[in-house]
Amino acid sequence: MDRRTFLGVAASALAAEALHSTALHALPPAPLKPQELKPMDVGLLVSPFGAPEATFKRVHDLGFSNCFLSLDGYLNAFTPQIAAQFRDLLEANQLTATTVEVVGPKPLEWNFTHGPSTIGLVPPGTRAARIDALRQASDFAKLLGIQQVQTHCGFIPEDPADPLYPGTVEAIRSVAQHCQSNGQYFLMETGQETPTTMSRVLHDAAMPNLAVGLDTANLILYGKANPVDAVDILGPHVRSIHAKDGRWPTNPSELGEELLIGKGLVDFRQVFTKLHKIGYTGAVTIERETSGPQQIEDVRQEKLYLERILKQVLA
Repeated sequence: MDRRTFLGVAASALAAEALHSTALHALPPAPLKPQELKPMDVGLLVSPFGAPEATFKRVHDLGFSNCFLSLDGYLNAFTPQIAAQFRDLLEANQLTATTVEVVGPKPLEWNFTHGPSTIGLVPPGTRAARIDALRQASDFAKLLGIQQVQTHCGFIPEDPADPLYPGTVEAIRSVAQHCQSNGQYFLMETGQETPTTMSRVLHDAAMPNLAVGLDTANLILYGKANPVDAVDILGPHVRSIHAKDGRWPTNPSELGEELLIGKGLVDFRQVFTKLHKIGYTGAVTIERETSGPQQIEDVRQEKLYLERILKQVLA
């Protein structure tokens, strides 16, 4: 299963045909006014293409008020018609979509051996295609009234004198400029780089709409930082959270192991407390990289776990 495929349900032939239609007509009406979200409301990351009706209904039925949309693999479906369909389904299920994300196109290898040369905006060979994908995602998000676009920028060099560093910063700036023209923030998701390196990029790219998507587990899975300490460096720039748990990597070729929230090393109480103190009010999005019935059960448990902690933090 692709690491970004969550809560997907097999689509019928009719649904698939509708989703992949590329006929262009008039733009949909003005963006929906988002449902009012409570501070640090718990949401869910989903990949809606393939079976959007079932996917959004399941998010609603699980008791969520909001969702984060992973859009990888469907650039040809970023049409006004699909945007209108998604808008209707979000409204029907009383959901707010907080952020969109793309990390492709491929190749993508989530490990330490080939990851540096395949992930994000760092590798020169795929940089132009990924900038284009992010611009398309930004335009699609604008049709949905979504004001945040997120991606993994990759193994950004810690050495600012590295030949790859200037081109990476310029690529990030380019995407941020496009998002700015659409009234959006562009978020760098934590993981492959140290928090200090990401902080340097924020400074060097010098875009007012460039911000951070804090993935609590990725910092550990990539062996880069403790998320509690990362908030001290990046906290004021955080505009989204992926709630995920895991352990440090012990195999030098492979990432650490993702675990059910509460079973790993992330101190969610401290992360949430620090972010709350500096004024973070955005969503807390569950990202569970399993599949099938077990994924649904895991998400139920994780939602209860996070809401219990957040109730105490926000009291």
